[in-house]
Amino acid sequence: MLPRIAKWLAYIVAAMAILILVLVIFFDWNWLRHPVERFVTEKTGRALIINGNLSVKLGWPSTRIQVADVSFANPAWSKQPLMFTVKRMDGDINLPALLKRHFNVFTVNLTQPRVFLEQNPDGRKNWLLDRNQQDENATVKIDRITLDDGQISYTDTGHNTQIQATLSTRQNPSQGDLPADIVFTAVGKLKGQALTATGSGGTVIALNDEITPYPLNVDISLGRTRLHAAGTATSLSRFSAVDLNITLNGTSLDQLYPIIGIALPRSPAYSTKGHLQHSARQWRYEKFTAHIGKSDLSGNLQVDSAGKRPFLKGDVTFQTLNLADLGSPIGMSNKNKGKAPDSTQRTTHALPVTTANKRDVLPELPFRTERWDSVDADVKIQAKRIQRARALPIENLVAHVKMNDSILTLDPVSFGVAGGTLAGTVTLNGQHDPIQAKVNIHARKIQLNQLFPTIKLTKTSIGQMHGEFDLSGTGNAVDQMLASANGRVALVVDSGKISKLILETAGLHLWEMLQLKITGDKVITLNCAVADFDVKHGNLQTKIMVLDTDITTINGSGNIDMAQETLNLELQPHTKVLSPLALRSPIYIRGKFAKPEVSLDKTKLILRSAGALVLGALNPFLVIIPLVDTGPGKDSACGKLIHKAQH
Repeated sequence: MLPRIAKWLAYIVAAMAILILVLVIFFDWNWLRHPVERFVTEKTGRALIINGNLSVKLGWPSTRIQVADVSFANPAWSKQPLMFTVKRMDGDINLPALLKRHFNVFTVNLTQPRVFLEQNPDGRKNWLLDRNQQDENATVKIDRITLDDGQISYTDTGHNTQIQATLSTRQNPSQGDLPADIVFTAVGKLKGQALTATGSGGTVIALNDEITPYPLNVDISLGRTRLHAAGTATSLSRFSAVDLNITLNGTSLDQLYPIIGIALPRSPAYSTKGHLQHSARQWRYEKFTAHIGKSDLSGNLQVDSAGKRPFLKGDVTFQTLNLADLGSPIGMSNKNKGKAPDSTQRTTHALPVTTANKRDVLPELPFRTERWDSVDADVKIQAKRIQRARALPIENLVAHVKMNDSILTLDPVSFGVAGGTLAGTVTLNGQHDPIQAKVNIHARKIQLNQLFPTIKLTKTSIGQMHGEFDLSGTGNAVDQMLASANGRVALVVDSGKISKLILETAGLHLWEMLQLKITGDKVITLNCAVADFDVKHGNLQTKIMVLDTDITTINGSGNIDMAQETLNLELQPHTKVLSPLALRSPIYIRGKFAKPEVSLDKTKLILRSAGALVLGALNPFLVIIPLVDTGPGKDSACGKLIHKAQH
């Protein structure tokens, strides 16, 4: 009995299998079009319409679905009625993922797709398939796409972006019957800047393929920025890996901010070539070369986006640094100074340019802090060769630039000046408005005759200058910081040579002045010169100002007002030698920095005892002992004078 029952059960199972096979073979899948349309419409609130034939080829783990003449509606807020239409579409559906209620397409082939993507200012995106278009997980995951004759548009009114792109296939004769490459063009605007792009890619667009690098060759024009890139990108939807050789040029580096989201300084016109790599959350721009204005540089830069804000790190070496190019990074444009702005240039985020004689001498040089919080940084900069005006003897710049939570520091910063060095730290705290600035700079072994090379009188003035600049101030421009500065400025010139004519003129030794005019100038020993100022609210008040030589001691007093850019100094010369014809009077230096006036006090043309005045001049030297110890040293002329004053 049991064998007979088993036999009948086998017949029944076989019959059912044959019936199912027949149904699969002869089943009209078009019967499912309307149920599928209703299901999608209920889930998304947007109509899916299938006008063409629907066919299915079952398989495992993927099943191929082919469908023609399909359209899908946009949400009500969209400017376009349809999100996409496609002449024909076929794809491989991931069945294991579908059983878990995840709709995943391995590869989809599209013929004549017309796609309209849009993002609303409130954040809704029409490609998200939930009813509110806000669930980032409510999407169809597509690994790879092949297409023919496609058109895609993208609109984001909140970011002033609108792009139209066309995509088609290009058959390379050398490829024979192999699949053709995809070529594309795009026009429109990206974040308000005019955009054009052309390029080509592989036969299959790898949206989510995390393994296969996708070949790319693109030319992009965005505003005044031009980019050419050739190489590969893995997973075009996320750019999980990038390996591109790029060439980039434009009118200013700060115009890259809308693209990369990192604040770069305003600059002259630039061009650069290098190797761009990306993996995980790190971008590297390796072995690049660049020309910025008249400056040439090279190096490596890296951006890590894993933290609160992007972190920029790198080393940059200037083979040539043109100092005229440094006005732009902090907001000043020498080119446009005094000229009306060019109406064709972008003014977004632009800082004011000096256009009038608001300042006679001190630079305005405004700083742009509105983007400082977009990036942290740690970049080492070195300049081997510096191009400069003859009046500015600067060379060998080395700086360690750091940006941390809108606080910019140069620590350390050093550069050669007139045969010596200026070194120290600079801090600009952009967390405050106006900026809080601190400067601590040490000057060592600066040669006087090189410091002012364009002034004829200094050609016979030889000696080393040492100094300290310890200042703090507030302001969004250099002139404002100086006008509000507090702190100290101290300068020492030790054991040099100086023009005798200058000193005889300062002492009003008429006879000696006449002799030197006839016989020619001579140099005499400069024992020591000291200037020490207390600085309060931009006003430099003299604590000591003395110049001592073998024939004359000159004492000075008064103040220098950086807010008003005015001088109010009195120089009191005291001769150490007898002059048959001398007028001994205070000398006043007053007026604006740009045009100081020198005058005499005729009521004070009196004879004084030189020896007593010299001793009186020495006591104030005591306040500069630390500067002498770290500058010329205790054995210098200034050190010896201080030692004498102490005893």
